Formats: sequence, structure tokens, C-alpha cells
Amino acid sequence: MMAASRDLPFPLAIVCLVLIRGYRPLPTTSQLPGTHPMSTQATRELSTESFVFREDDYPDDEVTVTPITQSKVSPHGQKTEKCKYNPCLESQTPCTELAASTGCLCPGFTLHNVHPQPPTLTSVTWNGSEVIVQWCAPYSHVTAFNVTVGGEQRQTFGKSRRKGGVGDIEHISEVCVMAVNDAGHSQGSCSMFEPRDRSLPLTAGLIGGALGFLLLLLLAVLLWRRRRQRKQQASISLHNTTETELR
Repeated sequence: MMAASRDLPFPLAIVCLVLIRGYRPLPTTSQLPGTHPMSTQATRELSTESFVFREDDYPDDEVTVTPITQSKVSPHGQKTEKCKYNPCLESQTPCTELAASTGCLCPGFTLHNVHPQPPTLTSVTWNGSEVIVQWCAPYSHVTAFNVTVGGEQRQTFGKSRRKGGVGDIEHISEVCVMAVNDAGHSQGSCSMFEPRDRSLPLTAGLIGGALGFLLLLLLAVLLWRRRRQRKQQASISLHNTTETELR
């Protein structure tokens, strides 16, 4: 081959050498010492899979899938729960204090410099001596509650109160309760109060009094007649005794 290349012109000999060199296989990764034929494919699969493990990669008896749910944890190291706070109950610990002491979740409250939300008027009833108003507090910063009757201020109650008496209401009137804080007062939560007909109890009382008077009068008459009969009997007995002695 080398002899033939000597007889050829120098450029043609170079072309032949290049062609012969091109047909010689280059060493591959599988032919390199210390490598495995499947290492390149495994590396390629490893880069594309990005260590994504599937459930079918393992036998059923070796895989335990445990779902993990994300939960909020309080600063005290416990799962947070809703505070045991009822806005309709009186004299209970404020929700903000419960949240600070126990780490519970408290509903969102408006700040002291924001007008409070209106409370919820639940009932306006007559208890026999005065009208009682009952309400539920709003989720707002509250310093007091005002109760109006017919548009006029009637009573003011502390922030922990949820009911109170407003005296007597003689006519049909609109009763409202409002929450108060540093920013002002809320809109009123109102209900119409209609006094009961009190003429019936008055009439019943008058009738009862009249019946009692008649009963006492009847007893007095019976006692008077009984005493009169005794006197008559005593007089007859005395007359009979006198006649007997004269004989």
C-alpha cells in the first residue's frame, strides 16, 4: 500500500490516507477500560429522570405510602384550633387574650381606630318589671354598648355585657343596640318592641280584689248572724229560768 502511494502524486496520496483513516472505528465508551456498555445510557436516563421514584419501582410489600397533610402549628408547639369564644355569652375571657395564652385561632377583629361592626340584637322582652335587651357582640374592638329606645339614648353597658334592662317602654318603639370604640359607634341593630296589653292584668286584679272583698263581707255577715242567734238563745233561756223560779 505504501509502495502504491509512492507512485501516486502527493495530494492524491494524502486523500487516500484520509479515506483509509475514516473507515477505522473510533473507540467508544464501551471499549474504554473500566467502563460498562450500559453506563452511558444509565447516566442519560438518570439525568432525565431526576431521581423521580415511582410506586411501581418497588414490590408491593416494600412500599408504604403515607399521605402528609400540612397543618398549622402554634408557637406553643401544638396544632392550632379555634378559640372557645362565644360572642353571645357574658363575662368571658376576650378572644385576643385566649389566643395569646393558648395559641388558638381567633376570628379577625377590626382595630380600635376603625368603626366597629354592628352587634346582633337577639331579643327584646318584657320580664314583668322592665324590658330586657339581649345581643351578640361583633368581631370588632369594643369598649361599650349603647341601647337606644325610640332614637334616644337609654342605657350604656360594658364591653363584657350581652344583655341589660332598659326600664319600662309604654308605647311601640324601635329598640337598637350599637357597639362603641375609640373611632365612634357602629350602626344600630334594631327591633320593634310592642308593649303587651296591660289592661287585662289590671282588670283581673280588680276583679280579684272585688271577689276578696265580697268574701270578707260574707264572712262578717255570717259571724254577725251567729252572734245574734247566740244572744237570742241566751235571752230565751234566761226568760225560761225566771218563769220557773216564779212558779
